[in-house]
Amino acid sequence: MRTLVDIPAEDLDLVNGIAKKLDISRAEFVRRAISFYLEPHRSDPAAGAFGIWRERPVDGLEYQERIRGEW
Repeated sequence: MRTLVDIPAEDLDLVNGIAKKLDISRAEFVRRAISFYLEPHRSDPAAGAFGIWRERPVDGLEYQERIRGEW
């Protein structure tokens, strides 16, 4: 998808210089920069909670019963 964005001249000069050093087009540089910036926002934060007990040496249900037994 194409989009039009106003970029300050000094930022554009820096983008052009970096893109040239990387031997990529300015458009490719902008695509990579946007993708990099957005990466932390792509995953679902709740997904990190699933399987949280996977690495623990104790079974989750056993732990729950032991803790409840203390009440």
